[in-house]
Amino acid sequence: MRLDHISYACTSSELADVVQRIGSDLGATFVDGGRHPSFGTRNFILPLAGGTYVEVVSALDHPAAKKAPFGRAVQSRADAGGGWLGWAVAVDDISPIEHRLGRKASPGHRVRPDGTELRWQQIGLLDLMEDPQLPYFIQWECNEAEHPSAAGGPVAIGKVELAGDPKTIGAWLGEPKESPLDEVEVDWLFADEPGVIAVWFSTASGMVRID
Repeated sequence: MRLDHISYACTSSELADVVQRIGSDLGATFVDGGRHPSFGTRNFILPLAGGTYVEVVSALDHPAAKKAPFGRAVQSRADAGGGWLGWAVAVDDISPIEHRLGRKASPGHRVRPDGTELRWQQIGLLDLMEDPQLPYFIQWECNEAEHPSAAGGPVAIGKVELAGDPKTIGAWLGEPKESPLDEVEVDWLFADEPGVIAVWFSTASGMVRID
């Protein structure tokens, strides 16, 4: 199963500083990803090698941010001091996940600054809010050239430090607990709170850890 992206949440007032800090640490440049109208959020995107990307996301002062699960998750993480919010895995067909969880996926869309609209189906955000170690699932409704990672550069995710239970996540993903993600190493940790602790990136200057 392929890692699609990892999200880092912060407040709107911190967004520019966080984007600058992470971009500087990685020697890479984020691009303005635009807004999620139905979520009440906006983001900046860092396309990476391997078909993945990082998003830095903040909640807007908008009613949708208080209603939509993703908007609420972003605001809650930002209110708690900000940091890694969660991770998403890409699937070609989300219907088996819908069947297993017993509920339908929800549509999502984002409008880029140039007016381009990206659409997808997602499921599992409510579970992420209850248990931050769990990823959510996403099925993109766009071609590869429109995927947020399409302009990926030399920076790549090498390892994810994750506080959680390998058996729980393996069962959730339906993948072997030893290596639940293709081409990305998971370093299992024990911590008071579950979720993504840090991400290691391979850069031109060597490995860089962002927590």
